[in-house]
Amino acid sequence: MTTPVIELREVSRRYDNGPPAVHEVSLTVRPGEAVAVLGPSGSGKSTLLNLIAGLDRPDTGTVTVDGVRVDRLSEAGSALYRRSKIGMVFQFFNLLDDLTVTDNVVLPARLAGMARREAGRRAAELLQLLGIERHARAYPARLSGGERQRVAVARAVMNWPALLLADEPTGALDTAAGEDVSRLLSGLHAEGQSIVVVTHDLGLARSCTNRTVRIADGRIIEDARSQEATSQEGTSRTVASETVTSRAVR
Repeated sequence: MTTPVIELREVSRRYDNGPPAVHEVSLTVRPGEAVAVLGPSGSGKSTLLNLIAGLDRPDTGTVTVDGVRVDRLSEAGSALYRRSKIGMVFQFFNLLDDLTVTDNVVLPARLAGMARREAGRRAAELLQLLGIERHARAYPARLSGGERQRVAVARAVMNWPALLLADEPTGALDTAAGEDVSRLLSGLHAEGQSIVVVTHDLGLARSCTNRTVRIADGRIIEDARSQEATSQEGTSRTVASETVTSRAVR
């Protein structure tokens, strides 16, 4: 049986004396699944994402990602885990303004030890496939929101991560740019990338994922796979993105 890319077992996290932000959550995500985590503000979505990313540690329960017990890692181990296993996309891009687009994209690869020339080739290929190669030498401040999010996605998949985590990736974008990012995530999913997207946007959830997890008061209250995903169980996806191909992503 294929090892799950995410396996949470009875995970809880409480801050100070408040109610649990996440309470006894169990969740399994298989390789190649794209999961949307939906819920109102304060429901525990971001806490759940931070626990999976190794940015936070549960009070109880276990967090395993691609065979790694994330809840047991030291601070240095967590940093290495994120570089080697995780790609992250944030609502407000988190690009370094004093670095060019290319330098932003190659940064995680260089930190992971990839040779400069190889990293440069990989970055150039990603920028071309994401339609932003003309901005390779530009600085993030000169780009639109949608273009900056494309740079962020390129950086996130630079190291061929086992898992892509996206926290409200369209929240700071206008409708057109948000639709572009949605198509991009859909293309990554079509090529086999495992993805977890935290979002308030039901349209985003429907367009680029095949499973929806709803969370309220720190608990999972619904976990449903789409009809399309159910009908395609055991087969590969046939819809490919116009902007992403497997030779760049995988």
